[in-house]
Amino acid sequence: MFHKILVALDRSKYGEKILDTAIALAKAMGSGLMLLHVLSSEDEGYPVMPSLTTLEYYPVDSALFESYQKLWQTYQKEGLELLKTYTEKATAAGVQTEFSQNSGNPGRTICEMAQIWGADLIVIGRRGHSGLNELILGSVSNYVLHHAHCSVLTVQGQTLANLDTEQGQ
Repeated sequence: MFHKILVALDRSKYGEKILDTAIALAKAMGSGLMLLHVLSSEDEGYPVMPSLTTLEYYPVDSALFESYQKLWQTYQKEGLELLKTYTEKATAAGVQTEFSQNSGNPGRTICEMAQIWGADLIVIGRRGHSGLNELILGSVSNYVLHHAHCSVLTVQGQTLANLDTEQGQ
């Protein structure tokens, strides 16, 4: 039923759960995987460029810019290393897997990549933001659900109920 599964991954602690779900589906259906990481300011560890307020007091010099460039290169490299590790895990499980790392808006990039690659299914995590957090932070999974050309499976992340259980309440 699903031959090509795009797996949207970020650097959160839920990546492994999302990957495991996708591997199980791919093995059961004989599907191939495309692992996608989007370099985005919404991702954990994203390097922040000095703001204009900071620049008023500290003019941009080559050292500041070079420092930011090094942070950006490290961020990119860590994303690729994560994808390579996840690809090795999926391949070891007998699933044909490839990966891509792109920059941009996560929701749009996921939908565009799924369309270009011809995905039948997108597997994406959901962190469980609600209320004001979802309004402020937005919801990548919600965007993908409403804009993807194919089916979408959301893998639930941390919820308030999960937090209460883990904390023994």
